[in-house]
Amino acid sequence: VQLQASGGGLVQAGGSLRLSCAASRRTSSNNGMGWFRRAPGKDREFVAAIAYRGGGTYYGESVKGRFTISRDNAKDTLYLQMNSLKREDTAIYYCALARSSAAPRNAEGYQYWGQGTQVTVSS
Repeated sequence: VQLQASGGGLVQAGGSLRLSCAASRRTSSNNGMGWFRRAPGKDREFVAAIAYRGGGTYYGESVKGRFTISRDNAKDTLYLQMNSLKREDTAIYYCALARSSAAPRNAEGYQYWGQGTQVTVSS
């Protein structure tokens, strides 16, 4: 399975971006999916996850209330709507496919990873 993340870019603080992650074949509908990010000099951070068929969604504390994760199983695509962006949201964002139908908050629960898309928030 290949995951292709897109939608990153440069945005001013307070703005919005929508990330997409397309899976190469129809397997994603049976698995949880998630977004992680890594900022310069920092560890990888859990952002959001969604279970099989959108059964449950989970968010990291730093993005709760601002980001929304969703999926379109018919298109094998995962989304991350990011609103009210802050400078501290600047990072490379990675999408990932879970090992099961659950939506893990830890990276070990994911089997496949996308290449990442850069999000830069300016003040």
